[in-house]
Amino acid sequence: MSAASSPTSELVSGAPRHVAIIMDGNGRWATQRGRPRLFGHHAGAKRVREIVEACPDFGVEYLTIFAFSTENWKRTQVEVAGLMSLFRRYIAKETRALKAEGVRVRFIGDRVRLDAKLIRLMTELEQETETNSRVNLTIALNYGGRDEVARATQRLAQDVASGLLDPDEIDEETLPRYLDTRVLPDPDLVIRTSGEARISNFLLWQSAYAEYEFIDTLWPDFSKAEFGALCASFGGRDRRFGGVKK
Repeated sequence: MSAASSPTSELVSGAPRHVAIIMDGNGRWATQRGRPRLFGHHAGAKRVREIVEACPDFGVEYLTIFAFSTENWKRTQVEVAGLMSLFRRYIAKETRALKAEGVRVRFIGDRVRLDAKLIRLMTELEQETETNSRVNLTIALNYGGRDEVARATQRLAQDVASGLLDPDEIDEETLPRYLDTRVLPDPDLVIRTSGEARISNFLLWQSAYAEYEFIDTLWPDFSKAEFGALCASFGGRDRRFGGVKK
């Protein structure tokens, strides 16, 4: 059964098909408890599982989470190393469960700067889950919206130079075919936790007409109930995409 034909999504009226989440607030959550920032990141990783498992209940077929940005390399060496270790352990630990639960996993972002072991684990997880369709989980790792568009433009330019693409035929439907997200629908709803009201270079092209929710909850405290409430609220949005309803 494909994700598009999921019976759960047909039963949830007005549900967002694709939800993207900027998972913010792990560090502050840990600081409030007198613990190091990495303690918060570990708590945040556990929260991911609960939200992924909840997606079918709310009719969400695609979930994209912002795990590590191209700007996050500016953090301390200790925190970056700890995060990379967390990613490796998370993938190794969760692969079997994700596969069994029907979750298809994809990664977006530039893998060049990542270490070889992490890249191998990412590739293996994608391969192990490629036939799943109950939930489509996309993890943005070493991802930045501007970087993605720049890399896509390079690939597009190479096709023009090689004669595979006529520059006169390039329009707004062309570039998305070169983006990391080319096989995904655009997000309907983007959620940012922790009270910050900015998009932080996340899915810049894809979110042109997404609905946004900026909530105060820190990511490790973001619950299935709150996720469900936001998905239900989405059903009441008046989405005109620049037009006017008759």
